[in-house]
Amino acid sequence: MANGLTDIPGIKVGVAADREAVTGVTVVLVEEGARAAVEVRGSAPGTRETDLLRPGQLVGETQAVVLAGGSAFGLDAASGVTAYLEEKGCGFPAGKYFVPIVPAAVLFDLFIGDGSIRPDAAMGREACLAASDGPVEEGSVGAGTGATVGKIYGTPQSIKSGQGSAAVQNGSLIVAALVAVNAFGDIFDRRGNLLAGPRNPETGKMDLTAEVLAGITSGGFSGNTTLGVVATNASFDSTALTKICQLAHDGLARSIWPVHTMWDGDTIFALSKGDLTADVNLVGLMAAEAIGLAVVRAVLKATSLGGIPARKDLAL
Repeated sequence: MANGLTDIPGIKVGVAADREAVTGVTVVLVEEGARAAVEVRGSAPGTRETDLLRPGQLVGETQAVVLAGGSAFGLDAASGVTAYLEEKGCGFPAGKYFVPIVPAAVLFDLFIGDGSIRPDAAMGREACLAASDGPVEEGSVGAGTGATVGKIYGTPQSIKSGQGSAAVQNGSLIVAALVAVNAFGDIFDRRGNLLAGPRNPETGKMDLTAEVLAGITSGGFSGNTTLGVVATNASFDSTALTKICQLAHDGLARSIWPVHTMWDGDTIFALSKGDLTADVNLVGLMAAEAIGLAVVRAVLKATSLGGIPARKDLAL
């Protein structure tokens, strides 16, 4: 039975958070290394070490992926992960040293909780120490601690989101996903039903962001971004993994609308950790399915925090 990202052997997930400041870090650890790729579709990304994941680069494997709140400040969390992995002798060999390859991406959560407190190296290390291959923690945890969705009226009228994980399986082939959902847009289930959207300041009911946006001359809010990691137990090189990342973004388009806007920094990483032979198209489609399922779980598992209500606490 497929459940989440840690269904892929060799992958651990750890989370750390400051719930008073309402921000946190999620670390995906692959200490023995995994081939990796990335695809950025949003226009306001905050990233680290992503150029190294393009096809044709010298280093072919990564030892961790970091997802964090804190906007650009939160990239500091990756330094703690890098130091942790160096102490364990993990990374690209360079003479007597090992250089851990730790790509990272951040989301904007400064307008909820205490924005002056951001994920740092200590929090990144804390997430590493908490990492396990058990069930992935979901809801308002890790990078999803300060995540919100439906923000066209601003953060106070948004709905609390969080982190979700899911996996799909075809025989022995597994494709899994983990997401931290901090979207400008709204969240929809598989049947197109609205799960979370901006709460109208006058009625308190959820509106549709696309309809609100169509009726105003200026709009948007720059504090967003959905981050994701997909992983498979099939063997792919960075070129094929890049295609899988691209197809995985279709899972965001299936569950979030609008998505990939000028106010989002939507970024998805892909990891290959296994030796199965599989078709890249099939794995890409399974990745999109897993991403879509994980997005929905991120909203349904979220809890109210920082004065922002979760869907399960709303009278709908």
